[in-house]
Amino acid sequence: MSVAVENFVKTIYQLDVLHHEDTKPGNIAKKLNITNAAATDMARKLSTKDLLIYEKYKPLKLTALGEKMALNVIRKHRLWESLLFNLFDMSLHDIHREAELLEHQTSDLLANRISAYLGHPKFDPHGDPIPNEDGVITTTDTSVVMSKAIEGSTYVISRLVSDNKEFFDFCLENGLINGAEIEINKQFSTSNMTQITVAKNTLLLNQDFTDIIYLNEFN
Repeated sequence: MSVAVENFVKTIYQLDVLHHEDTKPGNIAKKLNITNAAATDMARKLSTKDLLIYEKYKPLKLTALGEKMALNVIRKHRLWESLLFNLFDMSLHDIHREAELLEHQTSDLLANRISAYLGHPKFDPHGDPIPNEDGVITTTDTSVVMSKAIEGSTYVISRLVSDNKEFFDFCLENGLINGAEIEINKQFSTSNMTQITVAKNTLLLNQDFTDIIYLNEFN
């Protein structure tokens, strides 16, 4: 399949399953930086290939075949992120950018070899689960976004969901990395802000940040 097709089904999967956002062609177009007409044409084309269900004015829904393709692309992306992070100690932003290119040029054979080399990791450096070679995510997600965390409780950062360099730079500078222990000091519901303590520093974060930082309870 072409890069355009793989990116299209991957974007639908990410919006629908991971972010619970609108998957109408217009929103897909915005995410992929293409015209609404191009997104609609692609949706119609892929519906004839049994990759998705297209109905006018309704959100796009992947078929089982389309979801399997999306997960295969996501698997390769996250394996490349893991390899680049482990071998070259690249930043979380840089490994994402490079993996976006490499995921489309990777055979299933090479993906399996990378997985074996890394010891079949279940999570990438961002904390996102890596599907197995059958396209199945075998881990159970028990995380909560920081904006929904309970005041006075202690958590561990488990996922950082972004592709924005400034976000990752800020997180690195302030100790907001996977595995870091944080305390939720206060949830400001009116202003949608969260006060936390991490590495003995107190930070006040707005919802743009706290909705893309995932936490697990500290044990």
